[in-house]
Amino acid sequence: MGKNKKDKKKGKGAEKTTAKTEKKLTNKIKKELQAKGEDDIETILSQLEKEEKKRLQVTEALIDPPSRRLNFSLVAHPDKEQLILYGGEYFNGQKTFVYGDLFFYNIPNNTWTVVKAPGGPPPRCGHQMVVSSANKGQLWVFGGEFASPTQSQFYHYKDLWVFHLETKTWEKIAAPNGPSARSGHRMVLVKKHLFVFGGFHDNLRDYKYFNDLYNFNIETYVWTKLEPTGTAPLPRSGCCMVALNDGKILIYGGYSKERLKKDVDKGLVFNDAFLLNPDKNDATGTKYKWSVVKLGGITFSPRCSMPIVSSTNNSVAYTYGGVFDVEDDEENLSGHFYNDFYQIDLEKLIWKNVSLSGKKEKNTKARRNKNKGEEIDEGVDSGGMEVEKIEEKIESTTISDDGVFKVTVGPAPSVPEAGLISKERNSTFFQPSPRINCGLAIKHGILYLYGGMFEEGDKQITYSDFYSLDLKKLDEWKTIIPDDTSKIEWLGSESESDDENSDEEEEDDEESEMEIE
Repeated sequence: MGKNKKDKKKGKGAEKTTAKTEKKLTNKIKKELQAKGEDDIETILSQLEKEEKKRLQVTEALIDPPSRRLNFSLVAHPDKEQLILYGGEYFNGQKTFVYGDLFFYNIPNNTWTVVKAPGGPPPRCGHQMVVSSANKGQLWVFGGEFASPTQSQFYHYKDLWVFHLETKTWEKIAAPNGPSARSGHRMVLVKKHLFVFGGFHDNLRDYKYFNDLYNFNIETYVWTKLEPTGTAPLPRSGCCMVALNDGKILIYGGYSKERLKKDVDKGLVFNDAFLLNPDKNDATGTKYKWSVVKLGGITFSPRCSMPIVSSTNNSVAYTYGGVFDVEDDEENLSGHFYNDFYQIDLEKLIWKNVSLSGKKEKNTKARRNKNKGEEIDEGVDSGGMEVEKIEEKIESTTISDDGVFKVTVGPAPSVPEAGLISKERNSTFFQPSPRINCGLAIKHGILYLYGGMFEEGDKQITYSDFYSLDLKKLDEWKTIIPDDTSKIEWLGSESESDDENSDEEEEDDEESEMEIE
């Protein structure tokens, strides 16, 4: 009896300590925000909601093309000759802008229209949006995040919205038992069901990656958490997720990290693949099984932030770009940005290179090195890599996707001659420049590519360029909107790493003072 009482007292003591620590951290954050002149994130979002409530009617206006951005959604309209772009973010070196704009691109007329409807979702990036032809067209949006202007605060959403294309109205879905708040997740539509997988949540104090799976019925408005049998993918964000014609779902790659000790994280870039298989004898539609699959065809280096889009009949899917960052020294990172263009056969599960046959123009670099501009091809053939080197010449690497973290990777195995990708990549045909997180959409056999981001030293170059490619002819990329990078506003310092080190030293001093108190 006495021991139980003592354990209960210990438990209460631990709770008090945790609450006290949380209170100190909260007070510390408040002081930091006051010094920056920034409201807490709940206040910022509340103000945005109040502004949104003032909107009483739908407005449409022809405008110039959307501003520079990444981590937005781009989909093809199910019925009209249009593309639809929603949300995204932009960082100018000092301030972060998160958008809630909804744009419609008229393909025949080459015009952009912004639609503002009452009661819409707050601004976000890192969300997922899929389109359905049901009920004269719907846009389904789930999750994502909002960052404060100074990036010192983040808010992850767990809300589900639908935009009715016919009436141009937003509807917030009040359905319980859905996924927790997150961004970097993936979502696909299979018949009448949304499938949400993975993602992460990060509040700057702690983070968590997910491998849970949810199903939402767009007719009954009911969430169901699925518990598939078999070997599930490890928790991850930013993976490729596409639906197959037989009701299966393919998961490829992704990124995750784990904390080794304070301020030291280990990152992991995956290149494994899984199939989610429905139980054919299940009438409830809730029984599934995970199975590990080996993708055939060419092999290519691991990378993060590589978007994917499937064709209308789900027979093939296309990917573009991505990045793999390595540590030049203790303070500097150089990113290997790609403009590789791949196709995956969703029936045979085989990767292929997409080579063009049209007009030859100036070649673009497929990889950036901080000190050298050479291109390097790397092949990989494992499920995920803890990297100590991606080449024999590199002794240690650090991958950076959404934080600073350590990663170890073994040397990449050689690629069979049939899988070599350098010939196509080194061709002199024009190709959109290397980038991450661009928007991809397919309409009537034409692939459209919009925006994304590239790093040049410490400078982030966020694009607003726009291209198209006829997937049947595969002749050449056509430029719809060129991008003049000389006009990019960048207010960051010459060496942001020095600023970050200075900020970390100040934080350490403040933490020491807090502990003394």
